Amino acid sequence: MSEWSNLPNAAHIDRVLAHVRSHPDKWDAVWDEAWGAARDAAWGAAGDAVWDAAWGAVRDAAVDAARGARGATWGACVALMAWDEAGELMDKPKSLLRFLAQEGVHAAVLLLPAVIAMEGSTT
Repeated sequence: MSEWSNLPNAAHIDRVLAHVRSHPDKWDAVWDEAWGAARDAAWGAAGDAVWDAAWGAVRDAAVDAARGARGATWGACVALMAWDEAGELMDKPKSLLRFLAQEGVHAAVLLLPAVIAMEGSTT
């Protein structure tokens, strides 16, 4: 049982970690594609809002899952741990997440790389 199994988005976190284990190349490639002009400000604000609370639980699993893709992996897992409604964004099109990220929606900023990497995947 994972440290986050009691969270509403546990299935999404497990799905992210399984996907990054199976497709690390997609996660390595997605980092540059996912980030736009809003990245630095929104990432900083989102990270400050949730990082300390979620970091310990997800850190080891994310590092084991994907060394090269850890920024995208950590961001997605942190968002899913911090915001219950973030799971709903996992099934939205990347165009919507990109728009929400540019509007400063912290969960969208952190989840955008995951949505891009996992697009069209069943894993």
